Amino acid sequence: MRRLPPLGSLRAFEAAARHSSFKQAAEELGVTPTAISHQVRLLEDNLGRRLFERRTRQVILTEAGRQLYPALRDGLDAMHDGVDRVRRQGESPTAVITTTAAFAAHWLVPRLSVFSERHPSIAIAVLATDEVVSLEGGKADLAVRLAGRPPAEHGAIALFDDHFTPVASPTLNISRLADLEKVPLIHFDWHRPRPDAPDWPKWLAAAGHEHREAMAAFRFNEESHALQAAIAGQGVALFSLTIASEPLRRGLLVRPFATTIPGQTYYLLRRPTRQAGAAVEAVSQWLLRQAAADADLPGSRPSFPDGEEGKDRGARATAEKG
Repeated sequence: MRRLPPLGSLRAFEAAARHSSFKQAAEELGVTPTAISHQVRLLEDNLGRRLFERRTRQVILTEAGRQLYPALRDGLDAMHDGVDRVRRQGESPTAVITTTAAFAAHWLVPRLSVFSERHPSIAIAVLATDEVVSLEGGKADLAVRLAGRPPAEHGAIALFDDHFTPVASPTLNISRLADLEKVPLIHFDWHRPRPDAPDWPKWLAAAGHEHREAMAAFRFNEESHALQAAIAGQGVALFSLTIASEPLRRGLLVRPFATTIPGQTYYLLRRPTRQAGAAVEAVSQWLLRQAAADADLPGSRPSFPDGEEGKDRGARATAEKG
């Protein structure tokens, strides 16, 4: 006969240990931090051991907590997988991918038909959000995340590096750096601002064109809106070649200049379970193949009229030497 503490207290402890926070555990489980604290206290009383050192803004596992946490984590993962398998019996196997709204809309969704043609019995569910979804919480099987360095969890695999360069509607006839003086520049706000984020001043400096005259500009709080404004010919956008790859391929946008500045790297992460399942494995391998095929993104070889290619490459070489 198994003598276990109440499941609610075990779940509360596992979530708090994983997040090192009663508040974040409460958000995950849909209760209050006070309820998490109460459940953890009940578990500590049941075991006769302190499991956390409680500090002002975080909680730290004690030695007893460190011994208990891995067993609970693996046990709850196994329970989740077993329940999930039973729940999905008779249904098409499904893999849930979470990623940013822009990556989902402009890179992932246009390619889903390719996957469906090759794997008609596997369904893909896309959870698009600019908030980081914890894979350990069970809401998603896979994540594609943009980061400056590999995420520490879940054996992150690099898919491809991102690069930024101006893109514009072909109707604007942008061919020289001087043409940027005549059109609005399109900006968008990063959801998580950072000092090294690609922006117009960085690109203009790299291209050797730092002293641009003031021009009217458009600013958006969503990448997708900025991209649509560029396609509509409302200005020139400094944009990710990854996100802009589909309209570049279709000729809705052109890339007038060779100069690029680096963005971050897209990584693939997988929910830590003992067995990934055939659907998750199939989607993982498909994403890796798609990423490899995109190593040379559409629009990466722009056309340069009237010798402008040499000028732009010269500016890029000068920037790289600096």
